[in-house]
Amino acid sequence: MAAPSYSLFCMGNPLLDMQVINGEGLLKKYDLKENDAILAEEKHLPLYDEIVKNHKITYVAGGAAQNAARGAAYVLPPHSVVYTGCVGDDDLAEQLKEANKREGLDEVYLVKKGEKTGACAVIITGHHRSLVTTLRVAEKFEKSHLASPEVAPLVDAAKVFYVEGYFLTHGIESALDLGKKSSEASKVFALNLSAPFIPQFFGLQIQQILPYTDIVIGNEAEAEAWASATGQPDKTDLTAIAKAIAIQPKSNPSRPRIVIITHGPKSTTLVSSAALGDTKVYPVNPLKDEEIVDTNGAGDAFAGGFLGAFVSGKSLDECVEAGHKLGSMCVQLVGPQYKWPKVQVI
Repeated sequence: MAAPSYSLFCMGNPLLDMQVINGEGLLKKYDLKENDAILAEEKHLPLYDEIVKNHKITYVAGGAAQNAARGAAYVLPPHSVVYTGCVGDDDLAEQLKEANKREGLDEVYLVKKGEKTGACAVIITGHHRSLVTTLRVAEKFEKSHLASPEVAPLVDAAKVFYVEGYFLTHGIESALDLGKKSSEASKVFALNLSAPFIPQFFGLQIQQILPYTDIVIGNEAEAEAWASATGQPDKTDLTAIAKAIAIQPKSNPSRPRIVIITHGPKSTTLVSSAALGDTKVYPVNPLKDEEIVDTNGAGDAFAGGFLGAFVSGKSLDECVEAGHKLGSMCVQLVGPQYKWPKVQVI
């Protein structure tokens, strides 16, 4: 039987989100910012037991690229998207598979027996979310998995690749492997900056992967962190930052680099290295306060909608519109989820 062929191949840290609301006390106790994403340090480790004991937890499938992959799968025909990352053989992994199945996302996990699947504590306060991640087995992903008989044909057949910035903290070799293959075959490689700490502390890894990227997605805080880390003259003008990312060296110059910077309910900026003078700024239709449940996964939903439309051959304007639609849908639900039964997005 021929291997299935997926248009979009995504890679990242598969995590189960443990979400709690009214977490003001937790922010204070664990010294967390209200709208941030970090890797857990020693001092944060008691947090996971504490929320299980003292709070009502909602468990939702998470992991940035996996959320985006589920979003892209949501807008595309079934079996258009495949996702890989490393999980344990535990109940958390089973919950992730269930969520993927509902959206029509297929996964080719690297499964490590006896290991624990990663988790992310999501502390909701108002319309903000603070993410504290314990990667566990997610950071034991191996590049050899991409060359395995199960996965190699999927990499060869894919047209678009998507990797989350979070993955670069441990998986730069695997990311570079995909990036180089994509570039050599003139396919499309997309990267999400994911969180301010990635450009801030993993700037070298960003610099290594950027030459292979055709699409870069980030929000205003991540863009500003990149601008500060790389010493850009303007650290707050999103158009200037998008242009600076767009003109970074590129290994496949035949394809322009597209940079998209979201800014929550404000607007989305798009720059292409092929037309630097023609910046596009797309307004967002802001939701009413009472329509917003939480913002966990909103950026991933945008990326998923954008990539789903992109894989379908839509124009960049339509891709941004699909991203906005899916992002708006996501913030009206708990965590990184999408409406069921499915709503037509593209």
